[in-house]
Amino acid sequence: MADRTLDTSGLMCPLPVLKAKKAMAQLAPGQVLEIIATDPGSVADFDVFCQVQGHRLLRSDADGATFRFEIERGG
Repeated sequence: MADRTLDTSGLMCPLPVLKAKKAMAQLAPGQVLEIIATDPGSVADFDVFCQVQGHRLLRSDADGATFRFEIERGG
């Protein structure tokens, strides 16, 4: 269960990742951010984002043109 949801529908790279980075900064380590996106590039972008920032990608799935991610904030 996510602690916060961020809807970036309609935004293209790099805006979903930039908004997610800002939202993650407001969470405590271990809390989860759910992100909704429509940019197909966000799948690869959030994978790299998590690796670089030290977060854990818990979920990445698609329902048509909508992508959902759950990211746990790292310490």
